[in-house]
Amino acid sequence: MPPTLASLVHHSVLKLTVRAGEERLDVPVRWAHASELADPVPYMEGGELLLITALKLDAEDPEVMRRYVKRLAGAGVVGLGFAVGVHYEEIPKALVDAAEEEGLPLLEVPRRTPFLAISKAVSAAIAADQYRAVTAGFAAQRELTKQALNDGPEGLLASLAGQVDGWAALYDASGAVVATAPEWAGRRAARLTPDVERLRDRPAPASSVVGGEDRVELHSLGTGRRPRAALAVGTAAALGTAERYAVHSAIALLTLTTERSRSLQAAEQRIGAAVLRMLLAGEPDHARAVAGDLLGALLDAPFRLILAESASASAARAHAGGHARVADAPVSSAAVALPDTGGDPLGALAEVVESAAARSGEAVLVVPDGERLVVLAVDGGAAVAACGEHAVALEAARASVQQSGGDDTELVVGLSAPVGPIAVGAAYKQAEQALSVARRRGRFLVEHEELAAGSVLPLLADDAVRAFADGLLRALHEHDATGRGDLVASLRAWLSRHGQWDAAAADLGVHRHTLRYRMRRVEEILGRSLDDADVRMELWLALKATAAAGE
Repeated sequence: MPPTLASLVHHSVLKLTVRAGEERLDVPVRWAHASELADPVPYMEGGELLLITALKLDAEDPEVMRRYVKRLAGAGVVGLGFAVGVHYEEIPKALVDAAEEEGLPLLEVPRRTPFLAISKAVSAAIAADQYRAVTAGFAAQRELTKQALNDGPEGLLASLAGQVDGWAALYDASGAVVATAPEWAGRRAARLTPDVERLRDRPAPASSVVGGEDRVELHSLGTGRRPRAALAVGTAAALGTAERYAVHSAIALLTLTTERSRSLQAAEQRIGAAVLRMLLAGEPDHARAVAGDLLGALLDAPFRLILAESASASAARAHAGGHARVADAPVSSAAVALPDTGGDPLGALAEVVESAAARSGEAVLVVPDGERLVVLAVDGGAAVAACGEHAVALEAARASVQQSGGDDTELVVGLSAPVGPIAVGAAYKQAEQALSVARRRGRFLVEHEELAAGSVLPLLADDAVRAFADGLLRALHEHDATGRGDLVASLRAWLSRHGQWDAAAADLGVHRHTLRYRMRRVEEILGRSLDDADVRMELWLALKATAAAGE
């Protein structure tokens, strides 16, 4: 503990006597300072023991002393030492009364005790306290390191909570609670998730203090611009020097624990890219051998392939009119560690699925490939669910921006159907088809099941399809516009009745010979035979496409 007025009074060499404020002697003393100024307050910082001889003070004037003592107390001076036998043989009653009235401790300093001796005693006590704090901090660091090595983050948190006489909690990058110590702190830590999310949005390292039931310090963990995790430390009062050392040691150790070295992460990324390439090449056995324990049981259960692309890359592909193919080696063999996620939608998505998988104990394969991201995640697992929730959040954010006249589509994602290791190539094609549809429809995420189970009609809402339909049917529309017949409606009725003349004619309210004449005119104008099944199919799809466009 730092020195207090009580410890100075009990100092055998100083021989100090308490004349007022005896009930407040347990206040810590930050420094001892001698000043004969009539108003030393501008030079005070608070926490000082002020030493005076009253050289320039009328210490016998009650009103002067009341003002003097009141200003000292207001400035945070914790005590007043008065040297007797210099200008006054004893402390004037006016000063004693003023100190009693204000509750400011007043110490009598005998003539044989120089102010320098008091200053040295305070300085030595402060130095001893700092030494004890540093020693305790090193001991705490050793204990925390031992717990981290033996029991991981959970053991470290338990040790830290004991050393600060409070509680501690570890959060992942998404703000979810990973571990707490003691266990009863779980609910209290969960209530701080919004504060952790706000801290996450600030460049690391960052910290903040939150009030409430207790005093909580939040610290980001990580070496990049975006933190990988966060630490919360809750105590009843502000941390002392030793406790501060313990917290800083915990931050360093947890950073090492939660953020692997860049070289290790890059190596795992390269292994993951190699495993994915083998799966795409139809070599699941080789992929299992290379993956080893890295992917756990991921390849033993149905999984989904998630293919994500940044909006800028998606727009470029759509403009070029082409899409990547599996045969074109979509995954780079030199894939490196995930980039920092600040402002990177692909990095943010990778962080979401990895955090969800880590919390649920699932294995997940995340392989960044330039402007694309490939993910293999357990079907029905937390990572796939988190991707869907991320999609909902981005859709809502985009809708809000569009309402204000902007567009904030940052990402498009395609999700394959559940597959096994031997069908990863097919899953990639499925995910890319879903990605292409998501791009055309302006959606964040499309699942392949939507394409397989739904109608083909929504797929006709494409500019290229509409252009084809307009070109194919333009001559018929131009003919009908002259008032010489209703060929488009007749063609639609005839195709919808599968070429049944009587049924189609009845739908149109005309004679079947009239309908036969109209169909011959359709063939003449288009230069195509309606006996050809492919022609009938193209005309039917063209009619559907124009109908979907409201034409």
